[in-house]
Amino acid sequence: MTETVLLVGGGGREHAIARAVADDCALYACASVRNPGVRRLADGFESIDETDAEAVAEYATAVDADLAVIGPESALEAGVADALDDAGVYAFGPRAAEARLETDKAYQREFMERNAIPGCPDYAVFDDTEAACEHIDAYDGDLAVKPAGLTGGKGVKVIGDQVTAEEAKAYLRDSDYDRVVLEERLVGEEFTVQAFVANGDVRTTPAVQDHKRAYEGDEGPNTGGMGSYTDTGLSLPFMAEGDYDAAVDVLEAVVDALPDYKGVLYGQFMLTDEGPKVVEFNARFGDPEAMNALPVLDTPFVDVLAAARDGEPLPELAFSGEATVCKYAVPDGYPTDPDAGAAIAVDEESAGDALLYYASVDERDGGLYTTTSRAFAVVGRGDSIAAAEAQAEDALAAAGDRVRIRHDIGTADLVQRRIDHMDELRD
Repeated sequence: MTETVLLVGGGGREHAIARAVADDCALYACASVRNPGVRRLADGFESIDETDAEAVAEYATAVDADLAVIGPESALEAGVADALDDAGVYAFGPRAAEARLETDKAYQREFMERNAIPGCPDYAVFDDTEAACEHIDAYDGDLAVKPAGLTGGKGVKVIGDQVTAEEAKAYLRDSDYDRVVLEERLVGEEFTVQAFVANGDVRTTPAVQDHKRAYEGDEGPNTGGMGSYTDTGLSLPFMAEGDYDAAVDVLEAVVDALPDYKGVLYGQFMLTDEGPKVVEFNARFGDPEAMNALPVLDTPFVDVLAAARDGEPLPELAFSGEATVCKYAVPDGYPTDPDAGAAIAVDEESAGDALLYYASVDERDGGLYTTTSRAFAVVGRGDSIAAAEAQAEDALAAAGDRVRIRHDIGTADLVQRRIDHMDELRD
């Protein structure tokens, strides 16, 4: 029987999901933006706000969807998975109560402490700005300042790295956040492990390193992610033996504490001299990390979805053994003053063997235009990180004008800097 799958969302992550399932199902999609890559792969597309749970559920039943995959965190927070489940459409995504693991950072830390989840940093939660500022003054060391709610990956300020203590206090006083989490600054190298979760099973994908800073050399403000890479195995070059398994142990402990969790569980870790510590959890695929993991997944993703729905053990995952390098093209001025509404020409043929994923572009009047967010990404694959990076770099001829790229992602020099940094910390 051919499954009918509804995809919710219209970014680069969702284009990667669409490409992973389109050949094995009847695919329908809904989103607030018309992603040209998703639209071409789908048998039907409807313009629906991803947070309109009732409208998404109505569309799912109208197309007789058997399964649904929810891409963005905003939809999970809005209870889209709840509405789909209640309408009889299995949603591969957590219900809003379980999605609080991402959507409420205060809950996330309290959940970790309550359930003795490994890797929890020292933290404190405040709903009073002046009390938070006093904590910054009194704390012996640097802190990460985190709004408790969703901020699109751009709300965190790290004292001693991005801001001074005085700038952090000014940030809090100028903001309208109801609650903030102040936690010890973790020093090391960040990496992500994404897992498929259902029926108590946890199936993990290769570790990914994202690059949040806007400019080459890890300079500039944080973004939603300028690009990322994986190696040919599950680990990364700067990770020691046992680091990947320690991260998986954390994810399994979360699922033990949340036995009804279903969907993707994303663990963002800081590899410190004491091993992996938890930066945060997300309740969905990362963007760009989905574009690294799904292209090298040999196990049909639809098989994972069907097993989850049917209450069967999730299949063991097989991967191609290729390294990947993803590089985003973003509007000039992104993220502080993006050049939105600029016409861009994307020469898909020039991407060659690399994969091209559309993200936040406005398709209208027969052309493509930038928005305030990332435009599209290219993903190279190869038998080494260097080979994948070369393929991605060659494909960037597709980018054309009026976009900017971090060309250093996946390069030998930058990867070696990560290795040297961890060697220094361990010594």
